[in-house]
Amino acid sequence: MVSVSDSTNKPQSEKKGAVVLLSGGLDSTTCLYVAAKEFGYPKNKKLPILALSFDYSQKHKIELIKSKKIAKELGVKHVIQKLDQGFFLGSSLTEKKIKVRKNAKSLFSGNDKEIPNTYVPGRNILFLSFALSLAEGHGYDSIYIGVNALDYSGYPDCRPEFIESFQKMANLGTKKGVSGIGDSIQIRTPLLRLGKKEIIELGIKVDAPLHLTHSCYDPVLGKPCGKCDSCILRAKGFSEVGLPDPALKN
Repeated sequence: MVSVSDSTNKPQSEKKGAVVLLSGGLDSTTCLYVAAKEFGYPKNKKLPILALSFDYSQKHKIELIKSKKIAKELGVKHVIQKLDQGFFLGSSLTEKKIKVRKNAKSLFSGNDKEIPNTYVPGRNILFLSFALSLAEGHGYDSIYIGVNALDYSGYPDCRPEFIESFQKMANLGTKKGVSGIGDSIQIRTPLLRLGKKEIIELGIKVDAPLHLTHSCYDPVLGKPCGKCDSCILRAKGFSEVGLPDPALKN
């Protein structure tokens, strides 16, 4: 079985650089700052990190505004990849006619076998593929993605099995992976086995600007709806930490 890299044990001086998938949400922002810390931030201000976001005509496009601010705050290069409108179909995040799931009673029951309609078909497969191409082209050796397998909404592309499979594909499908010279590009998942409470605690520990993050799938005039799965999971996490959500002050 291919090993999933929850984090990295490489000394900072040996790392060549990383592409970090950044949505502008709580998880991806924490993941970005974990990567920054592993590259010596804040002592090292010249971080070999490229933050990668996607404009796929999502309803919560405000997350792109947030991702710009977060990348600027950290001082890293930021790329927003535009996808054609209508590229992702069959999701409530991209199609106006499909309503985002709200107040899901089964969210914490452990019996919810249904993949929610906020699932975007093949999204992490595509996003990681873009990141892999960028990482190899830049000569970087890591990709960071903020997936987690505990407090998540049932997405198949957030599971450890998916990451393991993508890592195997990266090993087999890149020049760096098959050349035998050095390590292949590693998929880093530092949040994989954390719940939302632990992610928030980690975000605070690495000084991530959680006040700049946005998690809502269906914002109203830029404000969180408070009823979608993402809002509910976020609120639960901050409640368990015992802190108010700093983003709600903005």
